[in-house]
Amino acid sequence: MAPSFIRQCCQVLRWLPVVFIAAVVVWSYYAYVVQMCIFTVDSVLEKVLYLLFYHPLLILFNWSYIQTIFTPNGKVPKNFYLSQQEVEALDAELREDNQRALLTHYAKNLPIQCKTISGAPRYCEKCKCIKPDRCHHCSVCSVCVLKMDHHCPWVNNCVGFSNYKFFILFLGYSLLYCLYIAATSLQYFIEFWTVNSNTPTAGRFHILFLFFVSVMFGCSLISLFCYHIFLILRNRTTLEAFRAPIFQTGPDKDGFNIGKMNNFIQVFGDNKYKVALPIYTRCLPSHLRESEYGLSDKYAKDEHVIEI
Repeated sequence: MAPSFIRQCCQVLRWLPVVFIAAVVVWSYYAYVVQMCIFTVDSVLEKVLYLLFYHPLLILFNWSYIQTIFTPNGKVPKNFYLSQQEVEALDAELREDNQRALLTHYAKNLPIQCKTISGAPRYCEKCKCIKPDRCHHCSVCSVCVLKMDHHCPWVNNCVGFSNYKFFILFLGYSLLYCLYIAATSLQYFIEFWTVNSNTPTAGRFHILFLFFVSVMFGCSLISLFCYHIFLILRNRTTLEAFRAPIFQTGPDKDGFNIGKMNNFIQVFGDNKYKVALPIYTRCLPSHLRESEYGLSDKYAKDEHVIEI
């Protein structure tokens, strides 16, 4: 009873970062639209232009954020899971070399190439499945995640195969949102320090903190966004950047690299009109490597895997 209650409390607490981000966005909307654009900006043309560019950014930011949060993790295909009989046979083996031989036998028809340091197929003892290449078990979500990048507390979800595009767009639009607010509120932030400012005191403080918050978040986002662009162009995940995947030839951080353009297309798809939109996009088989080089396009044919 007690462990179940604790788990429920933890699940509720995990939403606090998301609630915090939502609260900041709601306040920023009030501070920017009401206090700055309506009450502070004098020029009608300036108001219209500010609001005209602000709202599309806000929509794209919220859209990509919601997609990142609520997109379910792509499930491991059924043929990667061991049967109850196979699990019992594996558990009955006490010697590591016998377990390795059994796992190799179970995985002989699966499109995988990554191994453990001992040369055995990667096996998840909690999910009872052979791990597909680039798949890792998330201890927070309690599930194996395809092409797992990391678990992000700010979205209360794992970032991986099914929502990595949405996550990158979320970072990009968050950065643009912060830079846009900082740039357009700068002159009114400066006016805050002038004695003759006509802005009401409450509005002045909203604009002051709006500028500070946008600059603070913008500075933190720019490094994270650039780092993930670096990873995309090299076809690495955050986990692979810290620990290289192991192939038959040994560890290789660039084992999934198929060229910068193809790496980019693998995440964002080959439809140039949908690249900047947080919607599902699919890339052609020519932009996917076979199983020995990365996440096989055969996975995408399984009904339990979200296609890209």
